Amino acid sequence: MHNFYFLYLTTQLHLLSASISLFLPLISLIAFLLGLTYLLLIRFYLREWEKLPIWQLPASFMPTTSVSILIPARNEATRIRNCLEHIRRQNYPPDLLEILVIDDHSSDGTGALVRSLNDPLIHIFSLPEGEEGKKAALAYGIHRSAGKLIITTDADCLVPEQWLSYLVSYYEAHNPVFITAPVNFFAERSALERFQSLDILGTMILTGAGIQSGTLHMSNGANLAYPKTIFEAVGGFTGIDYLASGDDMLLMHKIVQTYPGRLAFLKQPQASVHTSAVSSWRAFFQQRLRWATKSGTYQDWRIIATLSLVFFLCWGILLSPLLVFFWGLSGLLPFLLLLTFKMVADYQLLGRAARFFNRRELMRYFWTSQLFHIIYIALIGLTANLVKQYTWKGRRVQ
Repeated sequence: MHNFYFLYLTTQLHLLSASISLFLPLISLIAFLLGLTYLLLIRFYLREWEKLPIWQLPASFMPTTSVSILIPARNEATRIRNCLEHIRRQNYPPDLLEILVIDDHSSDGTGALVRSLNDPLIHIFSLPEGEEGKKAALAYGIHRSAGKLIITTDADCLVPEQWLSYLVSYYEAHNPVFITAPVNFFAERSALERFQSLDILGTMILTGAGIQSGTLHMSNGANLAYPKTIFEAVGGFTGIDYLASGDDMLLMHKIVQTYPGRLAFLKQPQASVHTSAVSSWRAFFQQRLRWATKSGTYQDWRIIATLSLVFFLCWGILLSPLLVFFWGLSGLLPFLLLLTFKMVADYQLLGRAARFFNRRELMRYFWTSQLFHIIYIALIGLTANLVKQYTWKGRRVQ
């Protein structure tokens, strides 16, 4: 009897193993198609990036557009002075410029510090009680602004000397309804910070290529410009004001629905805004979770499909090594396919970005950055769909 049960169990195991083995070619094919799709998508965006012309400042440029620079700030006393000093170095007519700092209930004296500068071009406002968050601060500042063109940046950012001239000259030449321009990290001191720098460089390429092709609409609130009348015409942040994040992309999506084909990416490295990458894994996780939580509100199937592709690619790389328990070394084939396609595509993307922004030295850290990217995309993508609250600037928000 025991021999019978042993024979039966052995037979069943062989049948199960044979059944499972039939799935290896199918899983390998799926891995091949997933990886190939990612590679072709990156190649498509690189071609679109090359089509996008580099904007050059016109000779003897004399601006005529009044500008309001908005800086929402919460507990930025250690950094906002440097930000304002860089903005004040702009070679822009003072009669066409105002700088509005909106203090979002800071507890570190940010508002008092800005007032102590006693600069006639810098105006400081405090959000009323009952209002909080970046969107509320921007809406409050826009309502009180006098400029035709709204330009937004963050209190921890530094801008180059011709930043305004590039933005305004492009606006006056092309009359777009929304301009997004590059944002980069600098002064990296750790592997985590170097990874973030490489990651955001690649994002800038995808941002420009996506707008050029009309297939992706991404932006970063640290370097945006749009006419005040356009902001008012689409109802500002109404309908998206319940989210702490999204003052950039969600507003952009509202605008593109009303004014399709009139958005622009300013392709010019000298128009880049620079800021510091976060220095700890906890801060990094909270920052990326804040960025990712707004993805559930996206309505454009193309950006949803792109984000889903990267998400499943990264999870495929992490989980596919488990197949060796079923097929031995043959089970590594899906893993090798996925990883190879991703690394080839990302090396091309990030290499192009590093050259354009003159940060070639960052490519020395490509291999470690790949590991960080795979893990972070998988974990943040999963967490953002499960956790809708996070901590930002000392607040519990969603």
